[in-house]
Amino acid sequence: MRKKHEKYERLIAAAREKAPLATAVAHPCDETSLQGALEAAEAGLIVPILVGPKEKIAAVARSLKADISRFEIVDVSHSHAAAEKAVELVRLGKAELLMKGSLHSDELLSAVANRETGLRTARRISHVFVMDVPAHPQTLFITDAAVNIAPDLMAKRDIIQNAIDLFAGLDLGTPKVAILSAVETINPSIPSTIEAAALCKMADRGQITGGEIDGPLAFDNAISMEAARIKGIKSPVAGQAQILVVPNLEAGNMLAKNLSFLSKADAAGIVLGARVPIILTSRADNVRTRMASCAVAMLFAHRRRVTEPVRV
Repeated sequence: MRKKHEKYERLIAAAREKAPLATAVAHPCDETSLQGALEAAEAGLIVPILVGPKEKIAAVARSLKADISRFEIVDVSHSHAAAEKAVELVRLGKAELLMKGSLHSDELLSAVANRETGLRTARRISHVFVMDVPAHPQTLFITDAAVNIAPDLMAKRDIIQNAIDLFAGLDLGTPKVAILSAVETINPSIPSTIEAAALCKMADRGQITGGEIDGPLAFDNAISMEAARIKGIKSPVAGQAQILVVPNLEAGNMLAKNLSFLSKADAAGIVLGARVPIILTSRADNVRTRMASCAVAMLFAHRRRVTEPVRV
């Protein structure tokens, strides 16, 4: 039997070999979000800067019997202000990562996407689930299942490039990217098959770089060599996909949650396309998943230190 969650354990172990990064934690005002930040700090992954109502954070720490005296607390009055202040700390170069606390994802991402005061780049912001499925040999990246509801062709180009850059930034090599649909043939009645074909041609022309891309592929022949063989699909990606690009948010969300609840997979979450990686955890995440989310963001940020100049 394959050791459960060994893929996450390798990521976390690799992250522990590097220096922890200052991380602005926006509104860690419930036990789950504060404990997640403190556990990541204890593991040597981040140095949290706690941004939110100071008294509320202190009360949560007391309920956890946790000592937060060694961590900086930036006192603001409410969650909206916490999102804005956490983003500001990144803009000022005081933090290299941004982490969601007990506020809604939309509230944090709205501050990130602000054209004047946010962390926008020329790239579309997108989300990647880095999934450790115990019964599957590959680490699966699923995108986008949390940010872009119905992305158009050019948004999908950025979504794919973000995921490829993350895969390479984690030293996982050159990824095999499957653009998913319901079928593996072009069907004008299924728009996602047309988009998949266009995206593959964009990759041929250098508009998407760094990965092997094929599509449309159905989920079965994207991850199963046997399914690809039976259907006669000859492709360097079919049966071996590591990045799964879904047609829309609904499909991605259902796929990720099916794997989580039926296959006992863990789903680390990270948002890309901003100036820094954004750790986007869920209240339902276990400790291992929260650690993996921090490890993925931290490893990617360290890689970007080498390949990109620091912007403040």
